[in-house]
Amino acid sequence: MLLLMPMIGWAAKNELKPRLVVCTDIAPADVEPDDMESMVRLMAYADCFEIEALITSVGWNCDPYPLEWQQYLFRVITAYAKDVPNLMRRSGQKKHLSLKKENGQQKLGYWPSAEYITSRAVMGSMYGGIKAIGERNDSPGSELLIRLADEDDPRPIYVAAWGGANTLAQAIWRVKQTRSDDEVRNFVRKFRLFTITDQDMQYSMRMNRAYSSHMWLRKEFANDLQFIWDEGAWQEQCELGKQHWAQHQQHIQGHGALGREYPNYKWGVEGDTPSFLYVMPNGLNNPEDPHQAGWAGYHERGLCADSLTTAWTSWQEPLRSISVAYKRRFYPDELNDFCARMQWAAEGRGNHNPRVALRVLDGSPVKNTSSVAPLRITAKAGDTIHLDASASTDPDGDTLTFLWWQQPEIGTTKVTIDQSDQPVATVHIPANVATNTIHLICEVHDNGPFRLVAYRRIMIAVKR
Repeated sequence: MLLLMPMIGWAAKNELKPRLVVCTDIAPADVEPDDMESMVRLMAYADCFEIEALITSVGWNCDPYPLEWQQYLFRVITAYAKDVPNLMRRSGQKKHLSLKKENGQQKLGYWPSAEYITSRAVMGSMYGGIKAIGERNDSPGSELLIRLADEDDPRPIYVAAWGGANTLAQAIWRVKQTRSDDEVRNFVRKFRLFTITDQDMQYSMRMNRAYSSHMWLRKEFANDLQFIWDEGAWQEQCELGKQHWAQHQQHIQGHGALGREYPNYKWGVEGDTPSFLYVMPNGLNNPEDPHQAGWAGYHERGLCADSLTTAWTSWQEPLRSISVAYKRRFYPDELNDFCARMQWAAEGRGNHNPRVALRVLDGSPVKNTSSVAPLRITAKAGDTIHLDASASTDPDGDTLTFLWWQQPEIGTTKVTIDQSDQPVATVHIPANVATNTIHLICEVHDNGPFRLVAYRRIMIAVKR
């Protein structure tokens, strides 16, 4: 017996964007160009994220953070202002909402105005380390984070730390001074933190984990803060970018005003990008569950590299190799997607991603088939499930190809998938399995320029 469960999750509530905060140590290209590269990519995906704050702050190469480096963030925003009319054509958007409405909830597909993004660009913590946290460390960034968490909005706030997360630590410290323990816990639970390694310090002292405010966050709020400490995906992002640099030069650099701000790499390419790829609402993974593999790799909860605290990470084997393998698997599609968006930025035309529509032939059709939320099914051991994606569409009329596959790291049951390269696949659940959850992916490509992809995750709860 098959039952279709209501689609619940972060992307199912009126298809709102995920809330995103970026803490960036953006710098001149001759110092460290990768934040500039990642910021250009983020602007090319401004229709996918509700960009709540862009906070310039301390990082590996800048403790204290030089105020004059903020100009590089505003250069990218200025470029976005020039390209956004072209980008809006991708979704048929004719105009921007008023700034007052933009400050409310934004739906997926909406391109915000440059005025809105500029209003969210603020200075955060200039100094790194746990010793900087305290009375003298408040900043426009930490004050903004407090206001964001206090808003009447049930969505979590994803903080992408391209440098240090000192500004978030300061916001939490400030709240601790005036609120009860329960109120502090509720405040912290609003946030999800993805750190690109541990950069709340100078690079030369990076092994002194106790110096960082990140350790304090993991120790004090281990049960309240979803903390992802990435030590694999970002390094692979850098290396794959170097291996595919010719594609960056051909399809990204010089394309539109944003492309003209995309610098040559120095150490690696876009090492900070996995922090927001993790939140990308493309149907592949739900960022509320770090077990789900996606464009930012794969993570499990365990002991951190400081040997004292726990977080979601992939720094040790075999998890590191699993995460790197997913980065390599998804990278061609990830890069092609970026290239296609840069064509829109430059020309106001280009390819669209296909749209995955799913139903179970053994049950009722799924409502809201354009959703990126997972399809949830309840089944019994021994069931055969027929999954149908034949109603999937492509806005440009391109031919679609299909691939159905299982993510083996979730659950203990391996299923057989017949016709895994066809629009309709048959899934056989073994008869002798215990209660379990199976995660499948429907991956759909078009045959247009850059061969763009779309995904939909299927979660099968097996009952005996």
